Amino acid sequence: MVTDKRTLIVFGATGDLAARLLLPGLGTFLQSARSVPVKLIGTGRSARSEEAWTKVVKDAFDSQHVSGPEVDATLESTVFMQGDPKDPAHLKAMLDAAEGEPVLYFALPPQIASDICDALAELELPEGTTLAFEKPFGTDVESARALNETVLQLVPEERVHRTDHFLGRSTVLNIIGLRFANRMFEPIWNADNIEKVEILYDETLGLEGRAQYYDDAGALVDMIQSHLLQILALVTMDAPAAVDAVELRSSLARVLRSTHLVDDDPLKASRRARYTAGTIDGKELPSYADEDGVDPERETETLAEINVEVDTARWQGVPFTLRSGKALGASRKEVLITFKPVPRLPSGLEGQPGSDTLRIVLNPDEIELSLSANGGGNPFEMGQIVLSSSFDSGELTPYGEVLNGIFHDDPLLSIRGDVAVRCWEIVEPVVEAWKRRDVPLDDYRAGSRGPADWESSS
Repeated sequence: MVTDKRTLIVFGATGDLAARLLLPGLGTFLQSARSVPVKLIGTGRSARSEEAWTKVVKDAFDSQHVSGPEVDATLESTVFMQGDPKDPAHLKAMLDAAEGEPVLYFALPPQIASDICDALAELELPEGTTLAFEKPFGTDVESARALNETVLQLVPEERVHRTDHFLGRSTVLNIIGLRFANRMFEPIWNADNIEKVEILYDETLGLEGRAQYYDDAGALVDMIQSHLLQILALVTMDAPAAVDAVELRSSLARVLRSTHLVDDDPLKASRRARYTAGTIDGKELPSYADEDGVDPERETETLAEINVEVDTARWQGVPFTLRSGKALGASRKEVLITFKPVPRLPSGLEGQPGSDTLRIVLNPDEIELSLSANGGGNPFEMGQIVLSSSFDSGELTPYGEVLNGIFHDDPLLSIRGDVAVRCWEIVEPVVEAWKRRDVPLDDYRAGSRGPADWESSS
């Protein structure tokens, strides 16, 4: 286990992502049994006094109720260094202030991260430097490839972490264990027995002040291009030889290379929509087009859906739906697997049994199995029973798990460079079709389930 001190340099340290997710995750890591000493350096263009910056970090730690010697040491030693992140002199000053092997964490949009990497190329990086990138990695296929080339000129691939906090270690292992350690599921996890798979991430939250990023990305890039395709890969991959970074990431890469839009037709295989004014949990929400910082002419979608196929013997003919949206009436963060009906019911049993389904709920992790069974007042009448269980939460937040992998040089949760490019290749035909406005932008009321005609056609 790594015990030497590391330095975490956070670009975009004054942003929402750092304060709301990254720094609280760091707190849980520092309190954990797997912690290492960490010096924290924040950087950004806008000034922060020593007191103001320390308060930001302390508030983030307090939000997780963490304590302990490593938490205190990081709080006492943290510094904020104002400057232009694309200025090699500023970058050198931060690297000179680092203790131990530095981790450069880019809590920034991909284009700015790319520009910083270009500036880093002018410097001699300390041995053991690690680079960590938020999704999306690049803005399209070409930029992802170019960023890979730039990054690999700075550090080797094993020192690059393309993070996906959405898939923490616990979630990954829960899905792998459910699939491959259960004789109930492992033999039937294929096209012979599964009718369809839906991967859904519906949020009740609206824009929440993220227009600068979200209006440029939209639901497709924000969630489907990165997070949901990774979940698809976990659900559809063949069993890895071992649960380690090499075998697992190779299994994910293989299945994503076989994934493509239904009929390779972005018009047939995609839908998009944008929320109008409505009410969610008693809170009035304006139309997305009227939100501060939004350019309505961009026609940025807040609800995206794509349909893909996995062209392998295991999954031939099974439709996969990936959907994500904001300002919806109910939160649904799950994988819903619908099994095929039995070929024939014995005579004497009444009614139509419902579809047997397995629901894998994400963050917090739960499973719910709905099965056809006799029940109710008439024992000859088919009904549904539900078996459910919840997984214990780990000691680390998803970002804490990401940082644990980074500080211990374990890229298990990191997306490999070729996979980052492949995810862009899968969605790029949809991105281009939507830019040309070949696919209509539907409307849905905030707080609803989405466009009414989507429900009737799904």
